[in-house]
Amino acid sequence: MTSAIGCRVESFRNTPLLRSSLNFFRAFSSDSSSTSSSAVSSAQNPKKSKRRKKKNLFEVAQFLPNWGIGYHMAKSHWNEVSYEITKLNLYKDGRHGKAWGIAYKNG
Repeated sequence: MTSAIGCRVESFRNTPLLRSSLNFFRAFSSDSSSTSSSAVSSAQNPKKSKRRKKKNLFEVAQFLPNWGIGYHMAKSHWNEVSYEITKLNLYKDGRHGKAWGIAYKNG
């Protein structure tokens, strides 16, 4: 039984795919010392900062009293424009739906 497992391991080590992938990594690691040092630092710190997904109207309004009806809401990049929410129609998941409101400019 152990000899069969040993044969499988040896056959896996001798596959051309593994050899070509190792040669591929060796070629990049031997290009220059600056790229290898940056590759090492990125390998040591695998966590990348992920951008947060912005919340939609319904995800914001769910924490307001009466689902935000009567509140003025606007996107962060809108200048001096807002909507007063008058009616909400939520879909079953509670994160999507339809909203009605009155548009306000400069106020």
